[in-house]
Amino acid sequence: MPDTTHLIGLLLGTEEDWPSAFEALMRRVGPVTDATGTEHRYEVERMTVEPFNLRSKPRQDLVIDRLAYWYYHPREWLKKAALSDDVYLLNSPFTFQSMEKHAAYCAMMRLGLHVPETVLVPYKNPPEHAKYAYTAQRYNKAFDLDEIAERLGYPIFMKPYDGGAWVGVSHIRNREELHRAYDESGQRLMHLQKSVDGYDVFARSLSIGAETMVMKFDPDQPMHGRYSVAHDFLDAATGDEAVTIGRLVNAFFRWEFNSCETLMKGGVVHPIDYANACPDVAITSLHYYFPWAIKALVKWTVFCTATGRRPRYDLDTRRYFDIADRPDFDYGEKLAAYRTLADDYFEVERYGDFCASRLAHLDEVVLEWVEGADFDALLVETVRSTFPTHEHDQFIAHYRGLLGAWARDERGRLAAIA
Repeated sequence: MPDTTHLIGLLLGTEEDWPSAFEALMRRVGPVTDATGTEHRYEVERMTVEPFNLRSKPRQDLVIDRLAYWYYHPREWLKKAALSDDVYLLNSPFTFQSMEKHAAYCAMMRLGLHVPETVLVPYKNPPEHAKYAYTAQRYNKAFDLDEIAERLGYPIFMKPYDGGAWVGVSHIRNREELHRAYDESGQRLMHLQKSVDGYDVFARSLSIGAETMVMKFDPDQPMHGRYSVAHDFLDAATGDEAVTIGRLVNAFFRWEFNSCETLMKGGVVHPIDYANACPDVAITSLHYYFPWAIKALVKWTVFCTATGRRPRYDLDTRRYFDIADRPDFDYGEKLAAYRTLADDYFEVERYGDFCASRLAHLDEVVLEWVEGADFDALLVETVRSTFPTHEHDQFIAHYRGLLGAWARDERGRLAAIA
């Protein structure tokens, strides 16, 4: 069989750490042989933004997009590549605008998840549009912001319907804070959402393809301290529900690189933010979990290309809604049925078999890399470009300690299964 070389494209903004890590591991993964005996080799390219002919053929087999959520020219290239050329994309550019939290909230409420009560309120200041004044005078209905907040019940959150990275999010405890936040929202369209006050655990799940890591999270900490190195902080059933919710969201919207925030209170899992189709994977944020994330991204990239997995950009929402509408199913039965659909979409069993038979060496490759000089140089450079000079030594030691802990744990895990 002839060998095949796959070009993996990276559409990037300001990130340097994880792309460098991804490139390093893709160089180290070596050729991967599929079931027919064909050897698959990999090259990685950082893509540029330039004019493109709508009939031109892209060279990339798979593209990891971290740019098009704000830069529309590459978004249109992604749509063209999907519609014309079957390029495999992480993530779907067609549902990417569902990272406008509104659509994601609506869909998961429809499926019966425990999403807190949420209200979309009109702009505080009107959009700049010539027709706005006439339309508003004739059709905009007056509303009582205080009444909405009181009906939801304080405390509440005000947050942009299309936001990310906690920008524009306000925790509101009374009328004064409500009006201050609304006045400051300007031309941003905002949700009001009931707070899950007094929650037991805040978890953030990072999903990459068929894998999910559920991490304990504290949004009140600075970025370097938000993820705790904590194992078994959820009981098995709650942890499995968190994984199911993340995988369900991703399968529903055809996202394969996303994060999901959930609050656990009194045994109930409340998804509060799960449309992050450009999730944080910085080494300075994930630290201990960074090797897992890059390894998962490498494995999913290789799996999709080496097995010929076809992209599916069309949604199949009716299958999910049919489950949601079953009166004989309780919440647990619906979750189980959703999980079956999601696992099928991500080919979880086939993926596991592929990784075990074709990428078994990757665990040792990643461990050796993390313990080596190249990774340490990447870590040091990232810290120096992220923190002020007087904090360099402190955070270099901090992250070396966390990554060293991962390496020790990983070496122990591999020894246990040897």
